[in-house]
Amino acid sequence: MGKDGLFCLCGRATLGYPRPVGNNCPVGVMFGFIRFFLALVCLAMPGFAEASRDRIALVIGVGDYQHLPPLQNTHNDASSMAKTLENIGFDVTLSMDPTSEEMGRQLESFAFRSEVAELALIYFAGHGIEVQGENFLIPADANVASNRDVQRQSTSLKQLLAAVEHARKMRIVILDSCRDNPLGDSIDLTTLANETQAGEATRGGGGGLAAVDPDRGTLVAFAARDGQVALDGNGTNSPYAEALMQKMVQPNLEISLMFRQVRDLVLQKTGNLQEPHTYGSLTGVPFYLTGDSNSALPAGTSDAWSALKPDQEEQLLALAELGDTRSMLGLAYMRLNPNAGQFDPQAAVAFLQRAADAGAPEAQFELAKLYERGTGVERDEQKALQLYQAAARQNFADAINDLGFLHHQGGLGLPPNAKTAYEFFRRAAELRHPQAQFNYAALIDDGLVPGKGPKDSAQFLYAALRSGSSDVLNLLSDRPNMFTPATRRELQKKLKEKRFYQGSIDGDFGPGTQRGIRRAYGLED
Repeated sequence: MGKDGLFCLCGRATLGYPRPVGNNCPVGVMFGFIRFFLALVCLAMPGFAEASRDRIALVIGVGDYQHLPPLQNTHNDASSMAKTLENIGFDVTLSMDPTSEEMGRQLESFAFRSEVAELALIYFAGHGIEVQGENFLIPADANVASNRDVQRQSTSLKQLLAAVEHARKMRIVILDSCRDNPLGDSIDLTTLANETQAGEATRGGGGGLAAVDPDRGTLVAFAARDGQVALDGNGTNSPYAEALMQKMVQPNLEISLMFRQVRDLVLQKTGNLQEPHTYGSLTGVPFYLTGDSNSALPAGTSDAWSALKPDQEEQLLALAELGDTRSMLGLAYMRLNPNAGQFDPQAAVAFLQRAADAGAPEAQFELAKLYERGTGVERDEQKALQLYQAAARQNFADAINDLGFLHHQGGLGLPPNAKTAYEFFRRAAELRHPQAQFNYAALIDDGLVPGKGPKDSAQFLYAALRSGSSDVLNLLSDRPNMFTPATRRELQKKLKEKRFYQGSIDGDFGPGTQRGIRRAYGLED
């Protein structure tokens, strides 16, 4: 964008360094000698591999309950699902009939591993019930006679979500156990193995799990929508597991369309008795569980959406007509690709406007950029600012980080205000925006954030590494002395606490510390 040398072609600049960090990204000086860093990836220095692209999965099947009615197919479903996921490139941990304590340990371990994974997925097949609006998955040793017993002895859906929440690109939780607790404060265990009109056992009693609203970038899939039951099935696998495994292996099927097709297939298989449902707001980045072995899928967002086959584009158009905002986003990205036949910025604006009006924060953010630049629409700085602010109110981290920059430098009619800028950077950092995490660490290290010190700065640097920022990795490797010795020592302590580093706490980022930094990032020696 080029304003006062503070912008780079690849995005908006925020806080950085007292000296330039790359020939292709000039920096400026604001509010004294404050470091400059790019909000969007721009440094791209050679010398290190990209973040780990691991896809990890935890597959849990509970069928042999010690105190509850057994389930016929959950072991088969879990075993088959584990093999399917392994065949499409997942590192799978399979757990059969875990106790409550075992499930807790597995989730804790999985949560740590997920921080450096591209995709973290949990699949659970077993009894699940709702208690007072919260969903619980029942371990093998649970002995429940009341709602309180369920809450104390079971694993909540919130715990599963916490175990995947730090994965870098995609987070998926799949429950083939959609049940509730229909009996209020007392549980009649005999009702947990109901018979449907079709004579098939269900995986619980009553009428389904409670609807959920996970964080953006997280998808929760129920085998049956809230208020419905999931069938165990009369064959080897449950209808849902069977449909899911069939669609998972289909090449180049975008994930949102994949789950839509799973829904349609289950409805067909069960005579409309069971309707799967997904909850959550995925990012606008297209994602594929399986690609063609002979061709790599494009990495860029617009290129990847443009690579969809015509039949999938037609599905997106149909879903957009039904009000699906992510489909609108995908269609807009297609029309913002100058290298594709669908290039049409004005049509992109129309799709983004519909999605923005429906409250989609990513659409608001992308539309703001178009208004700021005058792409596909007449340039309007006030409209751009309003859209950035609307996205930020929904905790869209990119918008919050950009507003931090705009308040810091002044832009889109905003006067420079360092105090407000720092608050925006803090908000974005706490939402795990990697560049904002680095920026906020730099501000703390410079003594510009009251009440924060070297330990806080090191914590945000560590978080930026775990978030997968290659820029932060490169800078800590090439220019560690940009931070004070006190911050460097605290980062070494953090690396040692997490067993990435075993050396001295001296602030010297020698070979041992550098190995620890790379390991924390997700790279193997």
